[in-house]
Order: sequence, then C-alpha cells, then structure tokens
Amino acid sequence: MGERQASVTRNTLETQISVSINLDGTGNFNADTGVPFLEHMMEQIARHGLIDLDIQAKGDLHIDAHHTVEDIGITLGQAFAKAVGDKKGITRYGHAYVPLDEALSRVVIDFSGRPGLSMDIPFTRAMIGALDTELFGEFFHGFVNHAQVTLHIDNLKGANSHHQAETVFKAFGRALRMALEPDPRMAGITPSTKGCL
Repeated sequence: MGERQASVTRNTLETQISVSINLDGTGNFNADTGVPFLEHMMEQIARHGLIDLDIQAKGDLHIDAHHTVEDIGITLGQAFAKAVGDKKGITRYGHAYVPLDEALSRVVIDFSGRPGLSMDIPFTRAMIGALDTELFGEFFHGFVNHAQVTLHIDNLKGANSHHQAETVFKAFGRALRMALEPDPRMAGITPSTKGCL
C-alpha cells in the first residue's frame, strides 16, 4: 500500500500546530501541546492504534484550551486524510469495545469520505484536571470534519470521568487500527460499491 505517512502544519492567529503520523508504525508517541491530559489521550491513540504520532502545538492557553484542543483535532484529521490517500485496499470499517475498571466505551468508525459524528459520553464531572470535558466534542468534531470519516462514540458505563475518557480514546485507537488495516482480498480495490470514497 506504499508509505502511509503524513506531516501537516496548521498556523492561525490562535494556534500553531504540527502533526506527523505513520499509520503503519509501532505506537511511538511524542507531544508537546501544553495540555497534559489531552497528550495522555493522544498517547492512547498511538499505542492502541499502532500509529506513530508526533504532535507539537502552541496555542492561546492563557485564554483556555478550547482553540488548542479543537485545532489539534483538525490538524490530526488532515494528517489522517493525507496519509490514508485513496483508501484502496483498506478494511474501511473499524470498531472496538474497551473497558477500564467500571467504565466501558464503544467506538465505531467508517472511512466513508463523509464527515459525521454521533457522540454520547455522559461525563460524571465537568473537568478532568484542568481540562473541560466539553472540549472532547470539539476535538472529535475537528477530526471527523477533516479526516472525512463517520464516527460513533458511546460511553456505555462509567463513574470516573478519567476512566470514561480513557476508554473512549483507547477504543478510538483500536477502531482506527482495524479500519486502516490492509485487507488482502481488497488489494487495489476501493471498499465501496460507488468506486470511490
């Protein structure tokens, strides 16, 4: 399938972000974003998706983390779209259930070429450390709009908000890994009856 790697830089008046990914990596992770809990979640994507991921971000954190978190989602989505390319030979669909103690989440993804997000995470707290849990929605909206994927996220159980978030991001990494896995029976074929995605 060739090298499925990409580097994307996005600069605005609010943030300066660069993302490098290798979809066929080993889970190597490096980040400096100024948002420690988000970095913890990004590492879950890398480790469980077996994606090498480097994220460098400078944002207007003196205001809050909103622009930084959203723009990381956007830039990561752009990098995925670039690295996946024409999608020939990929499995296309991926799903995962991941537990962590009392928490359980399900993530289902389709590299459909159509952005769509359905997300239900009834966080038990509004903040995880210094991070507003509302910002996870901003991250995933940014990702799906620019990766051009359909994404369903459901936290099915959970009492601890850290566990809720962590199960979501681990499941997201696992679902990405499944969807992006080359399907030997689809080699050179676009996984759609339309002939394109």
